[in-house]
Amino acid sequence: MEQSMIYQRFERFWHWLQALLIISLMITGFNIHDAHRLFDFAQAADLHVVFAWTLVGLWVFAIFWHLVTGEWRQYVPSSPSTVMAMLRYYTFDIFFGGGHPYHRTRQHKHNPLQRATYLALNLLILPAIWISGWLYLFYDSWGDWGLSNEHLGTVAVIHTAAAFAVLAFLVVHLYLALTVSETPLGNVKAMITGYEDEPEE
Repeated sequence: MEQSMIYQRFERFWHWLQALLIISLMITGFNIHDAHRLFDFAQAADLHVVFAWTLVGLWVFAIFWHLVTGEWRQYVPSSPSTVMAMLRYYTFDIFFGGGHPYHRTRQHKHNPLQRATYLALNLLILPAIWISGWLYLFYDSWGDWGLSNEHLGTVAVIHTAAAFAVLAFLVVHLYLALTVSETPLGNVKAMITGYEDEPEE
């Protein structure tokens, strides 16, 4: 079976470090909410802030890389009909032997549904979690900015709701990565090695 290079070295580094940081943020964030007691509150809060700033630094570098290399085009949305074809595949065809409507290439790494999902994640959910987290972190400065501290609870709810949305994305992302592939664990292997097996005609 032939292989083709899909993911460059930096993409793989960025993907796995981002995953590690997001999972670490979830562990410390749910610790802060007393869902578990792996750390005490102060340790969890301090670690949460360190992981958050590290992720911000990674994202700044990743945005720069996407702009310089032109890889930002991977996230341009596809037509609604191709998104619907992918939805039909994931909800029906995949269980009844229907063929995959999309073939990944180096130039087009994400299928239409992935493009729509990543766009929503990057334009809606992640800004909500970062703005609310930033407001929460600099709560002591609200008075200087003309903001009322009576909205702290709303900010906390938005931050937590956005975190649950990221968790839902992560669960679905892992499920599809582990189960939907031409070969067992093919998607995971591709993100480790950079190479994907070419499906046989």
